[in-house]
Amino acid sequence: MIDPMNLSPPLATALRGAAEAVAGVMAGHTPEALLAATPAAVRPAVMDLAFGTLRDCGRGDFLLGRLLEKPLKEPLIHALLLVALFRLEQRPRDAHITVDQAVHAAAGVRQGRLKALVNGVLRGFLRSRDELLAAAEADPVARWRHPPWWIERLQAEQPQTWQKILAAGNSHPPMTLRVNRRRLASAVPGDTASHNFLPHLEAVGIAARALDGTAIRLDKPVAVDNLPGFAAGQVSVQDWGAQRAASLLDLHDGQRVLDACAAPGGKTAHILELAAVDLTALELDPRRAGRVRDNLDRLGLQATVRVADCQRLDDWWDSRPFERILADVPCSASGVARRHPDIKWLRRAADVARFAQTQSAILDALWRVLAPGGRMLYSTCSMFRAENSAQIEAFAARHADARRLPTNGSDVELQLLPDPDHDGFYYALLQKLA
Repeated sequence: MIDPMNLSPPLATALRGAAEAVAGVMAGHTPEALLAATPAAVRPAVMDLAFGTLRDCGRGDFLLGRLLEKPLKEPLIHALLLVALFRLEQRPRDAHITVDQAVHAAAGVRQGRLKALVNGVLRGFLRSRDELLAAAEADPVARWRHPPWWIERLQAEQPQTWQKILAAGNSHPPMTLRVNRRRLASAVPGDTASHNFLPHLEAVGIAARALDGTAIRLDKPVAVDNLPGFAAGQVSVQDWGAQRAASLLDLHDGQRVLDACAAPGGKTAHILELAAVDLTALELDPRRAGRVRDNLDRLGLQATVRVADCQRLDDWWDSRPFERILADVPCSASGVARRHPDIKWLRRAADVARFAQTQSAILDALWRVLAPGGRMLYSTCSMFRAENSAQIEAFAARHADARRLPTNGSDVELQLLPDPDHDGFYYALLQKLA
């Protein structure tokens, strides 16, 4: 791997770093792991370019298909051109410097023999910019920046809203906070925790607005280290859509609660902030289980955190039933693609069926540990029917002792579409008949 810090011009450094991240994602890695080693001085610029390029899934390749006579065999140069094309679209007034710095960033690849190619491709884009962008808008993948199978699936399953969902998937995600009511009691009777916390943000120049009693949406994202009260456990970062889970469980003090797929622990912590329950949190990955413990420690909360597969009951269950279960199952994550843009590059159509099979097995296993009269909340961050309504309909058909409860007024399911205030989520609440 080429070290981007060997380059001296700042933009060339950022372009090279972003290109390495994009090339790594196309090779099957996550951008977070790739960017972790990026020096702090250039990380914001590298992340902005890399994530923006990944959100443009399909568009850059469409343009390169028009600009290249044959596909590139050098993954890093391919990725560098994608990053440069993204920046040329976003900042057309800086076209000259973008081209110059992209050429500079290519200097260390194959002893600089591909500098001329990078220069020629990018200048070719500038010469034919209007024609190329018009062609891109006429191509579904280039226009909507999602894989073909993803677009087609949403068109079939969400005929009224598919365009809104895809557009949201290309946007920047909001940054939302959840105020810990156990650490930040309201100073004025009648005030909500979120309104009580707003002055703390205002005092450090962070503009925000309350979404409900505990949720606050920031006007612009900030580093968590800059959030007042974060280290002291007064506040957490959690999408507003994800915050719906704990409230839907109808929690009460003293209940025995299971969070079956707990990492990174946001929903686990929210449950404990709402009620004094006896909570068990399961996580299959030891490293991710550690993140759950770290989050609980920061917030001053306690739970039994175990490294276990929720489907293998003999490995963790003590035969005592749970009154509430959160089944926040593994899924395609198609509702949070703007937050994790590598998903659009890495997911395949066959993955949806694979996730649905795993979800079905998890539901059947967890139903065995739910107490009669207890409630289980099924949750995904997916937009696809096979993982959501079809999954619950099939489960209810298999289990005569399952009753679907309202989650949104009289509706027995809640499908949140991604919008400026929250990501995309699906919720269904099931009660086990006594």
